[in-house]
Amino acid sequence: MNRRLFGRAGLLALVGLTSARAAETAVPRHRIALQVGVNDPALMNLALTHIETLAAHYAAAGESVAIDLTALGPGYRMLRADTSPVRARIAEIGARHPFVAFSACQHTRAALAREAGREPSAIPQLPEARDVPAGVVHLAELQERGWSCLRP
Repeated sequence: MNRRLFGRAGLLALVGLTSARAAETAVPRHRIALQVGVNDPALMNLALTHIETLAAHYAAAGESVAIDLTALGPGYRMLRADTSPVRARIAEIGARHPFVAFSACQHTRAALAREAGREPSAIPQLPEARDVPAGVVHLAELQERGWSCLRP
């Protein structure tokens, strides 16, 4: 398990794990990545609903899960602080489920900044977003490490 992805607190808060069991189990039983590459609020909401369904299912089963939602290309809008149509849901899910990571493609952010004649840091991101250099590379590497990759 990549500790940088979730940190120690996130590892200890994985669904279905008590603090004692967390020390014994370093890798969540289920690791699921979702890709949002389309600027479509309905699809963004569907991806967030999938996260809630997965979290509820594995909590009821007493099994651990780690979830990564990666927004890239036109889907990057999902994690922009100034344009996200789902920012309230992301804040709620992020607060309730510390085992969920929202990964923001910095390759897309840089391209948007170039188009606008700005610096990438001028494109505001939601506080729940964490930077990944390239969303497509991030998803490929998660899949190589055994994560299930889904596209809603």
